[in-house]
Amino acid sequence: MTAVSSISERMKQRRVCVIVPTYNNHKTLRRVLDGILLFTRQIIVVNDGSTDTTKEILETYPQLTLVTVPVNQGKGNAIREGFKKAVQLGFDYAITIDSDGQHFPDDIPVFLDALEKEEKDVLLIGSRNMNQDGVPKKSSFGNKFSNFWFWFETGISLEDTQSGYRLYPLRGIPKKFFTKKFEFEIEVIVRTAWNGVPIKNVPVKILYDPSERVTHFRPFKDFTRISILNTVLVILLFLYIKPRNFFRSFKKKSFKEFFREDVLANTDSNLKKALSIGLGVFCGIAPFWGFQTAVVISLAVLLRWNKVLAFAFSNISIPPMIPVVIFLSLKTGAIFVEDTAKFTLGSPITLEHIKSNVVQYLIGSFVLATVMAVIFGVGSYLVLSLSRKTQA
Repeated sequence: MTAVSSISERMKQRRVCVIVPTYNNHKTLRRVLDGILLFTRQIIVVNDGSTDTTKEILETYPQLTLVTVPVNQGKGNAIREGFKKAVQLGFDYAITIDSDGQHFPDDIPVFLDALEKEEKDVLLIGSRNMNQDGVPKKSSFGNKFSNFWFWFETGISLEDTQSGYRLYPLRGIPKKFFTKKFEFEIEVIVRTAWNGVPIKNVPVKILYDPSERVTHFRPFKDFTRISILNTVLVILLFLYIKPRNFFRSFKKKSFKEFFREDVLANTDSNLKKALSIGLGVFCGIAPFWGFQTAVVISLAVLLRWNKVLAFAFSNISIPPMIPVVIFLSLKTGAIFVEDTAKFTLGSPITLEHIKSNVVQYLIGSFVLATVMAVIFGVGSYLVLSLSRKTQA
């Protein structure tokens, strides 16, 4: 068995296909397809509304699977259409390769070798040498820009996040996406990382030939789209992903483990612990209904305080305590505005009291939250200081 046929068999066993999105790259398309065919016939070509001779070229390759998009929709949409077809055909993985000639099909084994070393799904991105001759400076800058935001949004540091030469785990990527243009390739790796799938680089070669390469990247429009996407992803990171991940890890601990590991044994200073507790109490009492977890975790991350303690003490407003919190908030608010909430602690207290006395409640809630945060913060600092002295 030759090396090439061996690669083909390994791809069949792993159910790996190759997806080629193409739009008006007739100068390089034939060379790319011929190069891929040396390794596999499991190829899906997505013709994204090309207006050149792409259609005629593809008619000479009846052995390929063709997906035709009548009107150009963007690279991201083309890749998504390729994913759909690959899943329909029963593939588990898809290698995407650009049709502009910058990628070398003989790097396909690099992805296959890396995949076979993994014990679970992984998303692999071809890492190009962006410092070699011929690489446009704007491409090198754009890659560094993308690498930074990917690290910020996932905590994963990569050398290249913009390469279109990739291997995707089709069952591990999100089912739905927001974007259809170039920014899709950023969205898919960030959200796949959020799903817990490892994202890694593998080394690949690159060729930039200005005489035949056609790029459809529009610097102003596409960079604006990418910036908007990164803004949305950062918002999701702080409001949903970080609270979700933290809550999942927190639920696994018993109260004894929490107190021993996160209160007593934690290496944070007593001041930072006390500030974190105070922050949690403030967010738990303040009127952040429905967003308390997101707010407290986001603030703890930004301030670099103890997320576990802040979250734990934000639960001061658990259901049995809600009537008490509402009552005390309204009574505190009555100190500053006219007391329109006429009831006693023994009377039924519901959310209707908040609707009817919203100004009184809001003022009282923030004042009560501040006072209780100070009391809990100072009190916990004293308790922790005495506890440390006793242990010493």
